[in-house]
Amino acid sequence: MSTKTVKNAPVTPAFTASAELAADLQRALVDITALSLVGKQVHWNVVGPNFRDLHLNLDEVVDIAREGSDELAERMRAINAYPDGRPATVAEQTSVPEAPEAGVITADAVDYIVSAINAVTTTLREIHGAVDEADPSSSGILEDYTQRLEQQSWFLSAQNYSA
Repeated sequence: MSTKTVKNAPVTPAFTASAELAADLQRALVDITALSLVGKQVHWNVVGPNFRDLHLNLDEVVDIAREGSDELAERMRAINAYPDGRPATVAEQTSVPEAPEAGVITADAVDYIVSAINAVTTTLREIHGAVDEADPSSSGILEDYTQRLEQQSWFLSAQNYSA
């Protein structure tokens, strides 16, 4: 493992994120990364009525979260910020609630994953204004993933409605 630290980029980026912008994007990265992890945890352990549909829908959520984490991290690098997606960082900093450890019945799985998605979209909405002011290009990413995740929250929560 190298102990060397990069000191100077060969080409200076046209735009460099402020410390505040980098911190806001890091918050988004941590939460959306956590969502991909807890989504898989529930996906593996869900049981009960409507299992298959929920199992497959959870993969959709995970795919969106994985795409989002990659897009956010790459945006951070493009604006000369360093993303930190290490497991310890994600576990320490996320606002996503802890996932159930073992088997979880479908209705409870829906309630949990909707709360996890809502935690992420709350973060995305909280930081949006400051990110938009500092870097409209980055705010577009937040808007896209807010929309996609809120749609999934709606799809999933509709399964637990009753007459």
